[in-house]
Amino acid sequence: MIRTSSRHALLSAALLAAGAWLAAGPAAAQDATVKVTPLGSHDGEFCVFDRAMVFEDPDGTRLLYDAGRTVAGPDDPRLGEIDVVLVSHMHGDHVGDRHLPAPNAGECGGPDVSTVALPNTNSVNIALAKDALIVTGSEMPSFFANKLTALGGDAGKSQLVRFGASRSVGGVTITTVPAVHSNGIHGAMVGGELGDMLSAAGLTAYAGPPTGYVLTFSNGLVVYLSGDTGVTAEQKTVVADQYGAELVVMNIGDTFTTGPTEAAWVIDELIKPASVIASHANEQATRDGQVIEGSKTDRFMKATQATVILPLSGRTLGFDAGGACVSGC
Repeated sequence: MIRTSSRHALLSAALLAAGAWLAAGPAAAQDATVKVTPLGSHDGEFCVFDRAMVFEDPDGTRLLYDAGRTVAGPDDPRLGEIDVVLVSHMHGDHVGDRHLPAPNAGECGGPDVSTVALPNTNSVNIALAKDALIVTGSEMPSFFANKLTALGGDAGKSQLVRFGASRSVGGVTITTVPAVHSNGIHGAMVGGELGDMLSAAGLTAYAGPPTGYVLTFSNGLVVYLSGDTGVTAEQKTVVADQYGAELVVMNIGDTFTTGPTEAAWVIDELIKPASVIASHANEQATRDGQVIEGSKTDRFMKATQATVILPLSGRTLGFDAGGACVSGC
């Protein structure tokens, strides 16, 4: 845990950096925000498979988090330049077993994800096309390295960061934190005879424990990406106490992860951030950009005291160092 003096030093450094940007003028101050753009299945909505988000540091470093099924492959026009691909775990709706043929295909409650990305996965295809790093923890880096090699890419582009450690890319420091979930690699992702045997036996390959991420941006903003998880002690000891996260992307989907009320308890009692972006609701959460009354997302928004922001696809949000949404909100 960071001692009080250390946290004061970190806060002072962040304030000095923010002061330098402000002194440079209004344009520089605007650039000091971290930009977050959800890449869901349907423009302006929060839909059933939506997980993917692009985070852009003030220095221009861009990270894609859990491309999943809603990024329409590496040619998706919404992607732009990508420096890092983050994968929380190997389930198809996060790593991308299949995906949209184009944005807005199908319906919000039933997106058309008929384009198959196996055995490569959507995440690998995007990283290869964008010449991006894949940064993961556990036993996932070697799996991605082998995939990149098989496709003629550079195995060194798959990089490890395990619990308690960090890796910096541009102005962003990336840390992995534990998630309570499962993390098997489906036989169809493995491919070949071994993949067929795994599928026939109803088994998955070992990939180590799943992860969440803590991202520290150059303007001082700290973001927690929960991945798929239940309640963990580290949400208090690491995410809140050690790193002081002020923006959280929180799964609320229930059954497979924390549900709306459990997620609200994590936010209000453990992490206490300034803002939270709802994620992984496993439902059509909005209609015409407005939350549907009685939905899990609606229940989460009513259960927590924090400022909740809907991840409407394609809408870019700007966050300051304290986690407040200052644009696109």
